[in-house]
Amino acid sequence: MNKVLLIIQREYISRVRKKAFVVTVFLVPALLLAMYAVMYLIYKNSSELNATRTVKVIDESGQFSGKLQNKSNVKFENSNKPLAEARKELKKHKDYILLYIPKNYVGVKSVQLLSEKKPNITTSMAIERQLNDIATNNNMVARGIDTAALKDIKSNISISAKEVTETGDKESNVGALYAVGVAGAIIIYLSLFIYGAQVMRGVIEEKTNRIIEVIVSSVKPFQLMLGKIIGVALVSLTQFLAWIILSVVVSYLANKYFNAPQSPMLGLFAALKGVPFGYIIGCFLFYFLTGFLLYSALFAAVGSAVDSESETQQFMFPITMPLLFTYLISVSFLAQNPDSSLAVWLSMIPFTAPVAMMVRLPFDPEWWQVALSMGLMIVGFIFTTWVAARIYRVGILMYGKKASYKELVKWFFYKE
Repeated sequence: MNKVLLIIQREYISRVRKKAFVVTVFLVPALLLAMYAVMYLIYKNSSELNATRTVKVIDESGQFSGKLQNKSNVKFENSNKPLAEARKELKKHKDYILLYIPKNYVGVKSVQLLSEKKPNITTSMAIERQLNDIATNNNMVARGIDTAALKDIKSNISISAKEVTETGDKESNVGALYAVGVAGAIIIYLSLFIYGAQVMRGVIEEKTNRIIEVIVSSVKPFQLMLGKIIGVALVSLTQFLAWIILSVVVSYLANKYFNAPQSPMLGLFAALKGVPFGYIIGCFLFYFLTGFLLYSALFAAVGSAVDSESETQQFMFPITMPLLFTYLISVSFLAQNPDSSLAVWLSMIPFTAPVAMMVRLPFDPEWWQVALSMGLMIVGFIFTTWVAARIYRVGILMYGKKASYKELVKWFFYKE
């Protein structure tokens, strides 16, 4: 056991002392702070960003004159000048926009928007929306439809989702839950690949340098693999805990100094208020740790079977396929149907559970499903570690021989 602890200590200290580790720890909170700062600057300069543009309207059809309504970013003014003359005025007033509606606009189905400076997409869409609404209204009047009655019966329903619990109703922002679930799935997917690849590269490097032959003369291959995996797991947990703590501090400071009434950041914090972050972060750390132990054991076995990183591709794809499949459908299907049969089954299978369960957690899955999934994750990583260790003990001492799946099966059944 002491030998395993020494290997864990060596892996942990050698990695956390690297400049890349320190830079990465502070980079994520810095990016988060930058995001808050950008949101604050956008809010502070919203008047400049949404400056009102004057739109000169030449309506030869007579269908839109006097019906276009001024908005916060668009001001309409009718023009009786000929098109050629109005075009020349655009050079004198570069902020002006000229809206030209030809007499036969229905036939050509095209209305021109002319300007010296290109209008932004918000302005263009606002003008287009008004034109379509007016044209639709004109068509309904032409067909004898009472547009006033239609306007009166038109409803504008706003849904306020609430969760019914034993302690009372709770606000439930579905958009925030969806975003948190997808974000958790993306983070855990990337983390398993990044830290798992670190284990694999470490094994290949030690095998290539023949350092591993010296180490296995003192410790058993299983102890070496276990120490390396746990060492990298502790490094990743240190990094995640640092990110969580620094992110909370950054969010607190941003809420205190970058906030203002009607700021988009205020809406962001309000939307996230109902999300059970303590529960989700706790489950995230569990699924990351067990998922990492499961996949990194397989990555270590792959690293032991090859002599260079370029030879790992044939073994990596089948291993990562379940995780990749779950990641791809997490946004399009799982997050929209968190209680579907497919989502439940994927959250039970240890190879797909880290991503699938992270998507489901914000939507309160049944407690027994979470407990069963966690139990299967523990059984899964113990089993895969045992399988990977049997391949690893032979692979690390094999040189100059290209491994195949048949060879891996032989290595697995070799006796001690």
